[in-house]
Amino acid sequence: MRSGPRIRRKKAMTKDKIPVTPCLLMLKRQAIAFDLHPYRYEEHGGTQVSARELGVDEHWIIKTLVMEDEKKTPFIILMHGDRQVSTKSLARVLGVKFIIPCDPKVAEKHTGYKVGGTSPFGTRKTLRIYMEESIASLTKILINAGSRGLLAEISPSDLMRVLNPVMVNVAI
Repeated sequence: MRSGPRIRRKKAMTKDKIPVTPCLLMLKRQAIAFDLHPYRYEEHGGTQVSARELGVDEHWIIKTLVMEDEKKTPFIILMHGDRQVSTKSLARVLGVKFIIPCDPKVAEKHTGYKVGGTSPFGTRKTLRIYMEESIASLTKILINAGSRGLLAEISPSDLMRVLNPVMVNVAI
């Protein structure tokens, strides 16, 4: 088992510059211990940029992906930053014909977050959440805190306690 991520500390944001997001409010309400890690966001940079900026292994950064099935039923899948989701495998697991990523505007409508800043915590609508099962074996994860360029370091056990995701094995 890997140990937790070692994060390169940069100049900390001042408290008044960190946005108050529905994610952060939910983390506090649920008594989840977290550390915030701001980084310089780059459009379409994904987890490669956040990993580079924070000096961590991309595997520890968890993507929050909003997808939908053929009936346009939206859901969230949590995946390691250095892995992709096999939509064929996920469709098979869910018993649906196909899975596609939601259009960014549709994803924002469901979650209340802009793509690139989507958190599974504090979404506008309650969405079913699936999680790649190997995430649970990590000691700590970095997950979007509801704003582009801001990650929260939390324990996977806290995520599982609050969000109760369905475990899947669909990484490629």
